[in-house]
Amino acid sequence: MGQNVESVIASTLSLIDECESRLDRLEQQAESTNTRVIERVIERKVVNDEVTPKNKTKTKNRAANQAALKLLMETYPKTFNREDVKPLKIGIQDDLLAEEKVAKNKIKRALASYVRSPQYFRSMVEGADRVDLQGEAAGKVTAEEAEHAKSQLKEFHQRRREAAREQEKKKRALEREERISSKLDQLVALNKR
Repeated sequence: MGQNVESVIASTLSLIDECESRLDRLEQQAESTNTRVIERVIERKVVNDEVTPKNKTKTKNRAANQAALKLLMETYPKTFNREDVKPLKIGIQDDLLAEEKVAKNKIKRALASYVRSPQYFRSMVEGADRVDLQGEAAGKVTAEEAEHAKSQLKEFHQRRREAAREQEKKKRALEREERISSKLDQLVALNKR
């Protein structure tokens, strides 16, 4: 009886090792295939959909930023427009504060959200017109500013890719744990017979 139990344990451990090695091979194949797909989808995909205590504040802030930006878009449609994003005049925050149509804290939130968007970075092309509150030209984007925006856009995409990879890694680890647990449950059920 003792040898029988030992042989069952040995065969179970052998099966677990085989399962793990197969999972590793499959995950490596999937990772190489999925990397290209992930990079194409990454800009459109929301990287972190789940709301946890850690990112509830981020979600609240994002909602407040979007509400403030919507207010600016409604108040100054020629300047703030999601479909036709243009570089803003240097010092536009002071102009907004002087007009007193929107609260100071909302102006700061909205501007921060607007000028950190990938669309805004893409609009910062050397020689492009900057716009004032009436949507009129008020200066040009310099080569240095365009280069800075280009590097900011690159960093933005890098952070997104890293976050997506990290999330994918966590997802694969969880799936792997679930598969191993399922296999172990099946093996235990077989051994009870």
